[in-house]
Amino acid sequence: MANAAPQSFANHTRWDPLFHFFIGPVLMITVIGMIVVAVRHPNVHSVWMVVLTVALLSLAFKTRLYSLKVQTRLIRLEERLRLSTLLGEPMRSRIGELTESQLVALRFASDEEIPALVAETLNRNLSNKDIKKAITNWRADWFRV
Repeated sequence: MANAAPQSFANHTRWDPLFHFFIGPVLMITVIGMIVVAVRHPNVHSVWMVVLTVALLSLAFKTRLYSLKVQTRLIRLEERLRLSTLLGEPMRSRIGELTESQLVALRFASDEEIPALVAETLNRNLSNKDIKKAITNWRADWFRV
């Protein structure tokens, strides 16, 4: 994927403009508006509109969370496979000790720095943020959700 700047810790956060800047805000504003209407003009219809808009907002966020969960499962599988090919023993046998969040963060590390970074992660129980900060040769992931 052609992108202007190389990916790094500083710019790796992914924003989905349609979701983050349109769908989410429109649904939030609608929920607030419907609550205002229900308070000013309480009746079955206005209360039902609040329930409906809250349901729509919940649906939007739940749908987003489902896709993120599937992505995390795939990354976890992908990274375990990658680590099993890049790590020698005894580190290979310790792959199972890595947490989900550590595996997700390690996907940004280059193949060359993986062995040392995995060892440091396991020995110091690094958080995903610490792992990402420790990466010197960033391996971009432009295809995430």
